[in-house]
Amino acid sequence: MASFKVVISDPKEARAYQLDIKDAEANALIGKSIGDIVDGAIFGLAGYKVKITGGCDGSGFVMKPDLPGPRRQRILLAVGVGYTPKLPGQRRRKMMRGKEIAPDIVQINTKVVEYGSKSIKVLLGLEKAEGAPAAE
Repeated sequence: MASFKVVISDPKEARAYQLDIKDAEANALIGKSIGDIVDGAIFGLAGYKVKITGGCDGSGFVMKPDLPGPRRQRILLAVGVGYTPKLPGQRRRKMMRGKEIAPDIVQINTKVVEYGSKSIKVLLGLEKAEGAPAAE
């Protein structure tokens, strides 16, 4: 069974939330790619839509949005995700992972693109809903 750490970034609040998902919720993400928009109900955010923006595997290799497939590849880089050249024009061959989510991915980065009626804090249980009785 697959399990992922999902980082959900909220641009409105300039805040990120980290969730652990596994089993059926995690299996729903396998095969999705960077740039896909998925339903937030997978993460417990009913009414929200989130966009997959990246991730990494257990060895720390980052997912590259323009590299097809789910496997690792050694590619020649001049600029972009995962490489910053020290000198102008410098290139280097680096190991990167493709844009498709596979079971060996550990972390998935997402961004909220469509908001629901309740706030994320309420849906994740970090804050009480307004008008709800206080638990003692």
